[in-house]
Amino acid sequence: MVFRYRGIDSRTGKEVRGNYKASSKDEVMEVLTNKGIYIYEIDEKKETALNKDLNITIGKPVKNQDFVVFCRQLATLLNAGMPIVDSVRLLSDQVSSKVFKAALKDIYHDIRSGTAFSESCKKFPKIFDKVFVNMAVAGETSGDLEKVMDRLAMFYEKEHKIKEKVKSAMMYPIAVSIVAVIVVVILLTQVLPSLLNNLLSVGGEIPLPTKIVMALSDFLMEKWYICLMVVALIVLLYVAIKRNPKGQYMLDLVKLKIPVFGLLNQKQIIARITRTMASQFASSVPVLQTLRMSAEISNNLVFAKVLEQSRESLRAGSSLSLPFAQSWVFPNLVTHMIAIGEETGQLDTMLEKIADFYEEEVEQMASRLSAILEPLMIAFLGGIVGLIVLAAMLPMFSIYENV
Repeated sequence: MVFRYRGIDSRTGKEVRGNYKASSKDEVMEVLTNKGIYIYEIDEKKETALNKDLNITIGKPVKNQDFVVFCRQLATLLNAGMPIVDSVRLLSDQVSSKVFKAALKDIYHDIRSGTAFSESCKKFPKIFDKVFVNMAVAGETSGDLEKVMDRLAMFYEKEHKIKEKVKSAMMYPIAVSIVAVIVVVILLTQVLPSLLNNLLSVGGEIPLPTKIVMALSDFLMEKWYICLMVVALIVLLYVAIKRNPKGQYMLDLVKLKIPVFGLLNQKQIIARITRTMASQFASSVPVLQTLRMSAEISNNLVFAKVLEQSRESLRAGSSLSLPFAQSWVFPNLVTHMIAIGEETGQLDTMLEKIADFYEEEVEQMASRLSAILEPLMIAFLGGIVGLIVLAAMLPMFSIYENV
């Protein structure tokens, strides 16, 4: 609800007026009074398309970096002894995202009315994922919510760091590929046609490379719609495959089998899974629930299948590490350390060490890829442009020879 208010600012003595969005008049009075404003008139204002917030978001409503900062700040406030209700209220005024701010205010009102923090977070699955909710439940149950929030802050910080490393490694070849396509299209459709027409009007034999470039140029200029149709069909086929479980499984398998990038993807997923499992085990989340959660956050059906087999293995009274050892996606290092953790009762510690190791591996591999791909992609782009220019210049050489 939106409330229209009028009051006096105690610091300046001037009249102030405005609108405030809240769930009740009492909340408006409390917030504005704390700011030093004495209210003498307050009325509910009907929300219209002009004054209400249109929370239309595309993709994730809260950036990873903003959510990492929120988790760290919440952990700090709870460790300082501030109650969860006051911590959420304070952080709701700090965040910049309107969607996140509205969600935190809603959670604040729920907590004040007696709802558990974790239960209220379930209302916003696009902001608070299942890992966050389950660990919050465990923290509330054990009475160590501040420690759990500290683990969550560390978990999301490391997750964000790894994602940024991989993203930076992948961004350069993608950007150069896009630039290469744009440059080639401009050369073939705008620059070369006029240049070749002028050269060929003089006469002379046309070399084979020039014929190929001319045919490609004519195709792009006259039948460009076929290229768009092919791209559209590829996109539709990809979407159709992703919607089919078997197709999605094959896509995930291909992602792991791609040279170099498949290994990077595999290490990143192992780091994510083991970090999640370590955090949840340390927060006393049930093991079967932890495995189910790890399968969901892996975002890869090949890994999810192995984790599901581990759940069934535990239900049957067998060990957790057995299905890991039988699958190629988990290296021997992982299975041996998990087996040692099971035997010694220090599974969360072993999983944390595995996560640390593979996070370091991902960082180093991403840095090496960035260093190697940069000159290779520049050479690739230069080679394509050079071949097109050479094909355009060959008729000029034949003309000079005839002269």
